[in-house]
Amino acid sequence: MKKARIVGMGSYLPEKVLTNQDFEQMIDTSDEWITSRTGIKERRIAEGESTADLGTAAARLALKNARVEATAVDLVLVATMTPDYISSSTAALIQHRIGAKHAGAFDLQAACTGFLYALATAKAYIESGMYQTVLVVAAEKMSTYVDYQDRGTSILFGDGASAAVVRNHGSGLAIDNVCLGSDGEYVDLVIIPGGGVKNPTTHDTIDAKLHYFKMDGKEVFKHAVRRMSAAARESLKKAGLVESDVSWLVPHQANMRIMDAIAKGFSIPHDRMYKTVHKYGNTSASSVPIALDELITQHQVKKGERILLVAFGAGLTWGASILTKVED
Repeated sequence: MKKARIVGMGSYLPEKVLTNQDFEQMIDTSDEWITSRTGIKERRIAEGESTADLGTAAARLALKNARVEATAVDLVLVATMTPDYISSSTAALIQHRIGAKHAGAFDLQAACTGFLYALATAKAYIESGMYQTVLVVAAEKMSTYVDYQDRGTSILFGDGASAAVVRNHGSGLAIDNVCLGSDGEYVDLVIIPGGGVKNPTTHDTIDAKLHYFKMDGKEVFKHAVRRMSAAARESLKKAGLVESDVSWLVPHQANMRIMDAIAKGFSIPHDRMYKTVHKYGNTSASSVPIALDELITQHQVKKGERILLVAFGAGLTWGASILTKVED
């Protein structure tokens, strides 16, 4: 049995750019303050586009690059914490728009770790023999849930989408393993409190700004570094690898301080940690696949080279995955 592998990817970023200089006109902050704490210089903002719009654009590019017809897709998985609707699923919207007539579709919510959770799900479906082609889409419109008066969180997030075609054959990136974790004890550290059945939408929840993204940055930093580092080591151990076997590290693009802290704990050279955070900010579930797509587009990943993915998000959730370049 062949391993599931990514045979094509595609990403989509909205046109509007929100710079640090723009924030200087909006809140009490500066380019120097933002850059020194996050490494972010700008981020993309979707105007007049929904999460399904972003995901559809990325999905079409991924199918084109994989040279796979939409009618060959068996399942559409969408990782998002910003769905178009509570019901129906964003996956169903994308499935219809791309013409995947024979595919099932559902959303998966694991916040910023969503792509890795979806990748693990796709791998399981394919390697069980149930499906041959799964389209994984990670799409987020975080700007909808950002309070642009909150200096601590508003500067972090951008919008974007990326997609991967996962099959049981073909050249691409074999998914060697995916290691996942979660801890609901710390759910309040990263949360959008309003809008669900716990705090349904009322005038009071709106006035209290419960429908905006809330985060305890200092506590999240500590958990993010520890959990991602542990997941990465677990993934390497399960693959029978050591750090020097890894050619590229693609971390969740949360902020540069977190990424640097993770890199310091590994022997992977700093120039082999792929970064997009400076130009896109944190795009939640889509941050890892956007960076991965850009890496394989701009750098020639050779046969046998390995890529380590790591991510962390609300939940708390975290995960890591080893990908190996294969030719079929």
